[in-house]
Amino acid sequence: MISPMKIAIESVERACPESEIFENRLSLDNKQILELGCGRADLTRVIATTGSGRQIIALEVDEIQHTKNLEIDDLPNVTFNLAGAESIPVEDASIDVVMMFKSLHHVPIDFMPQGLSEVHRVLKPGGMAYISEPVFAGEFNEILRLFHDEEKVRQAAFKSVVNAVESGKFKLLEQIFFNAPMAFENFDAFEQQVIGVTHTDHQLSPEVHEQVKQRFTRNLGPDGAKFLMPIRVDLLQKPSD
Repeated sequence: MISPMKIAIESVERACPESEIFENRLSLDNKQILELGCGRADLTRVIATTGSGRQIIALEVDEIQHTKNLEIDDLPNVTFNLAGAESIPVEDASIDVVMMFKSLHHVPIDFMPQGLSEVHRVLKPGGMAYISEPVFAGEFNEILRLFHDEEKVRQAAFKSVVNAVESGKFKLLEQIFFNAPMAFENFDAFEQQVIGVTHTDHQLSPEVHEQVKQRFTRNLGPDGAKFLMPIRVDLLQKPSD
């Protein structure tokens, strides 16, 4: 029997790339895969170039990033589209696996239930939804919250998943907690990859910018700054007809 869903656990021992989690838990070969909020398509590339027979539709709501993704020309099994989770341009019951990597909390709170209803709609009966979300903890989170506190939206994302399970839209198969390694060569790289993301307009005052830089520098070593981001995966299944 599945225990009540948890937003976090006290101690997370496992540290690994996220690909190690989803490749172990999911059967992706010869499947129709939908990724919601693909960002820079880093994990899209991992999925597309691992295994065989994988067809991927990768959606991104940020027009600037989507334009960049359209320039990718070496992933013939990936189709990039501009769309959000609340309105997925895919036919009913046509997808084997839906994947959301740290993207549900970026969906506007009022649209989170609709987004998960859309995931339910496009999945085939018995299809899988892999939803990973950052846990509000850890040193990287402490730096991020200095200029972008995501506690409220992450709580809302978790609650939306709980509600979708309790409503019967999905069956909870498993919750997985792990630490995902992150690394930045220097503060300039952090500014470019985190502060300078195009999906959110981060406006830092000089004082806050200095606070962020000082906190980041505490973690800077000879090989750059390394972090472990705690992640929760809610592995769901659409009930079979």
